[in-house]
Amino acid sequence: MNSTDLNTAERANIESGPWFSRLSPALRSDILSRAFVRRVADGTLMGHRGQPAEEWIGVAKGAVRVSSVSLSGKQISLTYVEPGTWFGDIALFDGMPRTHDANAHGETTLLVVRKADFKDLLSRHVELYDALLRLNCRRLRLMFDQIEDLNTRPLAARLAKQLLLLARSYGVPQGEEIRISLQLAQEDIAQLLGASRQRVNQELKGFERDGAVRVEPTRLVVLSKDKLLAIAGR
Repeated sequence: MNSTDLNTAERANIESGPWFSRLSPALRSDILSRAFVRRVADGTLMGHRGQPAEEWIGVAKGAVRVSSVSLSGKQISLTYVEPGTWFGDIALFDGMPRTHDANAHGETTLLVVRKADFKDLLSRHVELYDALLRLNCRRLRLMFDQIEDLNTRPLAARLAKQLLLLARSYGVPQGEEIRISLQLAQEDIAQLLGASRQRVNQELKGFERDGAVRVEPTRLVVLSKDKLLAIAGR
């Protein structure tokens, strides 16, 4: 299936992505003409650590869980790639193996560009080099921001900030509430923050008492972005 097989919502996710939408019309068109659609079930392996990189991927629907394995053998979630985001370019650039595992989180639709086509796009569009450089600069800034938060901010502030990011990426407005559509267990959230599930659970209970969030069995609902912003700024 080529990119024309994306449904309306999936195509909108790709075309409105903050990085992709800033490319020139000619480059966007060339990328889409070379990409094909892959629809995968929850848990499907996209690639694993140490594997040669063969594809550049954009997420059109769902999410991709990027993870690593701890010394004890436990799979640890590092981030979730949201719709409209592209990944896999770093290993294609430097020729090194993939550094992490990547699995579909929920029913996921991907837009895939093969390695040979990615290289050809680079040879035809100097613009793509600059665009990918800006993309990776942003990734570095976010990584440094996360490291700083981990070392300087209390867990409550980091958790509030994470919930705001999830609400921005996966939030479904329902009146004055925002339901986070990405299904995450408290253990998953704890891994993103480098904390224990027990501590995250304690903080979420405090957020509930403050009227900032509501914790449901499989979802989190943001009741007050202002209250989360206040906690994140402490």
